[in-house]
Amino acid sequence: MELVLTKWVCTFLFCSWLIFSGVYSVEGLHGDSKVRGVNLGGWLVVEGWIKPSLFDGIPNGDMLDGTQVQLKSVTLEKYVSAENGGGMNVSVSRDVASSWETFTLWRVSESEFQFRTLQGQFLTCDGEGCSFSATAVSPSTLETFYIEKYNNGRVHIKTMSGTYLQATVENQLIADYPGKPGWDDNAATFEMTIVSNNLHGDYQLANGYAHNKAKEVLKRHRNSFITIGDFNFLYKHGINTVRIPVGWWIAYDPDPPAPFIGGTLEALDNAFSWAQAYNIKCIIDLHAAPGSQNGMEHSASRDGSSDWPNPDYISQTLHIIDFLASRYARHPALLGIELLNEPSAATVPLDILVSYYNQGYQTVRKHSSTAYVIVCQRIGNADPSEVYHANIGSRNLVVDLHYYNLFDNFFVNMSAVDNIQFIYKSRETQLEALNSANGPLVFIGEWVNEWNVTSGSQKDYQDFGRVQLEVYNAASFGWAYWTLKNDRPHWDFEWNIRNNYLQLGNSPKKQNVNGLVLLGLMYMLFCLHHTL
Repeated sequence: MELVLTKWVCTFLFCSWLIFSGVYSVEGLHGDSKVRGVNLGGWLVVEGWIKPSLFDGIPNGDMLDGTQVQLKSVTLEKYVSAENGGGMNVSVSRDVASSWETFTLWRVSESEFQFRTLQGQFLTCDGEGCSFSATAVSPSTLETFYIEKYNNGRVHIKTMSGTYLQATVENQLIADYPGKPGWDDNAATFEMTIVSNNLHGDYQLANGYAHNKAKEVLKRHRNSFITIGDFNFLYKHGINTVRIPVGWWIAYDPDPPAPFIGGTLEALDNAFSWAQAYNIKCIIDLHAAPGSQNGMEHSASRDGSSDWPNPDYISQTLHIIDFLASRYARHPALLGIELLNEPSAATVPLDILVSYYNQGYQTVRKHSSTAYVIVCQRIGNADPSEVYHANIGSRNLVVDLHYYNLFDNFFVNMSAVDNIQFIYKSRETQLEALNSANGPLVFIGEWVNEWNVTSGSQKDYQDFGRVQLEVYNAASFGWAYWTLKNDRPHWDFEWNIRNNYLQLGNSPKKQNVNGLVLLGLMYMLFCLHHTL
């Protein structure tokens, strides 16, 4: 009986050792057993906050696509308003400006613009003497206006035929001002307030500079921002994977639809070659989908709207995934393809997203049976586990969670200790639950050594980074830091490493190996003892 029991115990320990040795391994990695990655953000998809100088040379750079403005008549001291937020008449009648009095700019040139209302219609006027309305569904010449600026915020607005707009005593906006107005208090002069100018993405850059200059600026940026030397740096510091954000226009290189600029495909090819040279794997991340999946600059939204969840855009997105999978499926550096970055919970219904993820999974599988297919959580008011529990694919499926102690009022008044405790109590608990649920692998595809703590010392940052690494190392697929380079130091992986703010320590593989060795020794000693 004792011999039988001993055999069962030995078998249990042996099986435990085998299970432990393979639980969190990621197929195809040359170094560690899991992903230790860095995002190449701000490179092939522009984000102005990462490198603001990219936008420095744009004429009228405070009036990019998506800029929100309000117009106030200097004579009436009333704001221009699209009644009901659009779809009706335009008046000059409000004492206080709010959403109906706020217009979003579509830029045609450095001096020509279209005005979009809250409801999505455009200001329109059909010629000299016309009264304005906000009824145009799509803009053309009749919805395009010249804006002449004065240095104190005053502007004149005129139609393409050359007639200036004026605010009449009847609180109407009419294109009938006689002659050319001066900058005194006259009916054709307005005070323009820029409410926000927050979008600085590919659309704003390309449309702001116009094609030829934008091509020059982006070529220089793409050739210098990320180079083979960066892969050498990553390799030396134990990074085995890069997550590379790309925009939908990459599938139409070298001549994508206006205003987007070609050249990202060549840069991505270079990244794959550099990665292969340093035994680093690549995750292609569709960061910007046609129509924009979240209305943010990193999804290349023109004006903050999110129009992706419609059949035409979804079909186009699947074409892009097919293009990327067919091009890179056999490349030895490919680890996986992420089908969509950060869809918005406010505008992308879960059922539509899951349906797209199912189709995207099958699209990748047409070209590769082993490449990891990565699906991202929705951002905003959504349960991070909702995609995890969806029935999307059966092999090498990964769910991407983005962990930031930022972008939410919940974190605003947290101390350094509070932030660290949140990582342990919330993030670690969530990861443990997902890891044990026998579902897809879990990937912390974006995280950063930054928070809302304004007086954090270097030691505070080191502790915050150490705790995040400790907890995120438990993710069954691994993690990727956001991002390699950034004008904001704490977001910059390279800066963190060189200045000792982020200390990577032992890799997950080394930690796992230590545990495997210990368990293996326990197994051998136990069995040896009971055999003698």
